[in-house]
Amino acid sequence: METLISTSDPDQLSTGENAPDLGSISFDASLSTSLPQPSPLSLEERFALVRSVGEECIQEDELRNLLSKKPNPICYDGFEPSGRMHIAQGVMKTINVNKLTSAGCTIKIWIADWFAQLNNKMGGDLKKIRKIGEYLIEIWKAAGMRTEKVEFLWSSNEINSRADEYWPLVMDIARKNTLSRIIRCSQIMGRSEQDELTAAQIFYPCMQCADIFFLKADICQLGMDQRKVNVLAREYCDDIKRKNKPIILSHHMLPGLQQGQEKMSKSDPTSSVFMEDEEAEVNLKIKKAYCPPKIVEGNPCLEYINYIIFPWFRKFEVVRNEENGGNKTYASMEDFVLDYESGALHPADVKPALSKALNEILQVFHLLFSYEMVV
Repeated sequence: METLISTSDPDQLSTGENAPDLGSISFDASLSTSLPQPSPLSLEERFALVRSVGEECIQEDELRNLLSKKPNPICYDGFEPSGRMHIAQGVMKTINVNKLTSAGCTIKIWIADWFAQLNNKMGGDLKKIRKIGEYLIEIWKAAGMRTEKVEFLWSSNEINSRADEYWPLVMDIARKNTLSRIIRCSQIMGRSEQDELTAAQIFYPCMQCADIFFLKADICQLGMDQRKVNVLAREYCDDIKRKNKPIILSHHMLPGLQQGQEKMSKSDPTSSVFMEDEEAEVNLKIKKAYCPPKIVEGNPCLEYINYIIFPWFRKFEVVRNEENGGNKTYASMEDFVLDYESGALHPADVKPALSKALNEILQVFHLLFSYEMVV
């Protein structure tokens, strides 16, 4: 039975049930989720929907103006095919892409295989990197990403086919920036300014900045960790006297599951839930996760509930004994937070409920995918 969603509420436009089109994958559609076809949206509804994707937007007035003049703006997103997919990359990206396409956007997802090689991912083996890229695309399809308005573009193919356009742009960006300015963008590679970078990694920010213009992107829809290079692109527009700057729409970054981990890490399997994690793995990770009583700020379990569970299910169900308060279903994060901050809801109630919800989302991937089979 299809879940009905109001198109006037941006947070409701994420996923529903019964995904009809999952590309080359065939399985019981009742196990997956998809966004129902939305009715036409007004300008303000489109703006609210697109804006809801970003934790930060540079600049909101430019975004509203863009949407008023362009029915199908181009959103640029990209990823390095560099290993396993954690749940933020899988589920949050699916939710965000579905929101953007529902608002009329065309999404260009840049499969940055050359960038992964520059960053020495998968040992720099381009064949392995390509396999990982194909694997990640299939996960998004299985998660219910609406791909009718999504283009998956391999950087190596696109750059080779238009090299005469791409490399002069990269060189011009490099000429107009100092080495120290480029190094400050090293965060986009998961590096710090103090790391010893290879010469190849110095190319990386100049190329990623060039990608934005190469793909004719109106909106840069990337994580907060990519903010510096997106700002670099706007500054480059000043250098070349270009008026229409790319709008930066930076989505929230989920923290790691352990205390003090600002973001998930693929190199630390305990820091996040991965899309192919089995039920027992999810249960153990959430059981060990940092979840201080009555504390909302910096609580990774509550971040998962806010950014994954509520957008996916539009509710959060807690099952507990009558003497502990009985079962309760929360319809909003605000109501949930009130109970948690007051102590009416304890971490011992929250963690099993979170594990159960995550395992419901991930059950289809246990049937379909094995990361070890890919690599």
